[in-house]
Order: sequence, then structure tokens, then C-alpha cells
Amino acid sequence: MMRDLLVPYGFLYCAATIYKYMSKLGLRAVVRRKKPEYKRGNAHKTFPNLLNQNFDVDDPNEIWCTDFTYLFLQNGNKRYNCTILDLYDRSVVSSITDLEMTSDLAIRTLRKALADNPSALRKGVILHSDQGSQFTSKKFTETCEELGIKQSMSHAGCPYDNAPMERYFNTLKNELTKLYSYSSGAGLEEAVSDFAYTWYNHGRPHSYNHWLTPMQKRRKSLRDCG
Repeated sequence: MMRDLLVPYGFLYCAATIYKYMSKLGLRAVVRRKKPEYKRGNAHKTFPNLLNQNFDVDDPNEIWCTDFTYLFLQNGNKRYNCTILDLYDRSVVSSITDLEMTSDLAIRTLRKALADNPSALRKGVILHSDQGSQFTSKKFTETCEELGIKQSMSHAGCPYDNAPMERYFNTLKNELTKLYSYSSGAGLEEAVSDFAYTWYNHGRPHSYNHWLTPMQKRRKSLRDCG
């Protein structure tokens, strides 16, 4: 905003001056924190990319995508969120925030999604992820095999292969966690869950849904089928 105002008129100010006037106006910058380094583990099993960046899906609970992201508390401590989206309407079907980014968190998120959407098991839902160690671990891959879930994975180092997840996490951060600070893990977890299940699913129109909210598109689909 400040750049748009000053550059056309040829004014150049140092950062300290900008900071002084922003402080007087009660403004503050949104600072992008440094992305934490992830340690890549050894993959127990990887899977081919069944989507190949085709994210259009005809029916609910046919193809889900999942990933992790990092979130910060006010004191700089990190929390990790695992989310699963239904590609049919881009709805959040499961979201859990915890202290560590583990295969156990991925499994709990998956089991919650299945508990709330049992038809996904009957359809043999495809679950698309990156090749992170949590999704390629023995524990996670065997859980998917036991449940009859077919895994699909992005090509290594290609975020575009899981673009809907990238977009959702950008929305979560730009519209929530970058605007508000949280002093406790419980407060952050509650805010992220409320954002996902209430605002994002029921209150926020999505361009993919022709500006219907995810739940509006899902209800419309049920009416059309009935």
C-alpha cells in the first residue's frame, strides 16, 4: 500500500521513516516469517501421480488431497496443521493442528475425514499428497491399504501437483493467522478449526465453485441428484 502511494510521485523514504509514520497511524506490517526447515525421512513406499494436475472432480468423496503447513504462536513457537480437502467442491473434510508434524497426525486427520464422510470408504477414495515422509511412512501407507484408500503423490519438489492444498493454506494464512496472533496452542487450534469448518466451508465463496461456497455446491449437487 505504501509503495503504491509513494513510487508514482518519485518519493524515496528510508525504512525507519516509514516505520515512524506507520506507528503514528496505528499501522503495522504483516511480516512473513522464515519457513522452518523440514528434515526429509526415508520413504517406505511412494506412489504414482494419478491426478497429473487435473483437479476437476465430478462427485463428492472421490478424490481428496492433503498436506501439512506450519503455523506460529505469538512467542514464535510452531504448530503444525494437517488438512484434507475434497477436490469436488474444495471443502475442508478434516483439519487437525498439533505440536509435531508426524505420520500419526496424518492418520488422525484421515480417520476423522472418514468418520465424517463414510461414503468415501465405499467409493475407495483417492488420497493425493506430496512425497513427505509422513505420507510415505510404513505406518501411514499400511493404514491406507487397510482402509482401501488409493494413494497418489506429487512429483518430488513440484508444488503445482498439489495446487489446491497450496491455495487453501495461503488463504488460511492470509485471512487468519497473519492477521491475528495467538498466545496459546488451544486458541490457535480453535481459530483454525472455526476458519476451516465454519467460514471456509459455509461462508466463503470459491471461484472453482462458480462463487458458491463449498457447502452450497455440495447441497446443490444433492438436490440435482435427488
